[in-house]
Amino acid sequence: MSEKDKAEASMQERIAKLKDDLSGVRTGRANPAMVDHIKVEYYGSMVPIKQVAAVSVPEPRTLELRPWDANALDPLDKALQKSDLGVPTQNDGKVIRLNFPTMTEERRKDLSKQVGKIGEEYRVSIRSDRKDAMDAIKKRAKAENLPEDQVKAFEGAIQKLTDKFVADVDALIEEKQKEVTTV
Repeated sequence: MSEKDKAEASMQERIAKLKDDLSGVRTGRANPAMVDHIKVEYYGSMVPIKQVAAVSVPEPRTLELRPWDANALDPLDKALQKSDLGVPTQNDGKVIRLNFPTMTEERRKDLSKQVGKIGEEYRVSIRSDRKDAMDAIKKRAKAENLPEDQVKAFEGAIQKLTDKFVADVDALIEEKQKEVTTV
């Protein structure tokens, strides 16, 4: 696998991880991905919510969690209360509902800044991948006595790749910030 292929694979992984991270950021609407990171203690082991309950969105600001097993209701409720969601649970004995309040303008701005910081972390990590690839190219050039113009061509290809993935990060961040700030 060439340095360019390795760098591209690593950058693609970072974009996939960024999409996953952004899906968990709360917007004005309920989204099942908001609870994906929460683990539930179920029969002595910690399992993801998806394994113990069906998560649905009956209304734009409401998440509904319907456990597969009635014994999972209380552990599920406790896990949601301990989570970082900051939303009270409504347990009717069969289903747990999470009603997300309308976000204030200040909260929207804070979330937009948070999304921007996430984007910057991913830009830095992609640039780190570029640096690793450039170092590997220089090392290989030295070991194999590659011509200078070939080394410059490799470096140019890596830079184009980096620019493409940084633009992808920027587009994802801009889209998420727009989603967060829209009332």
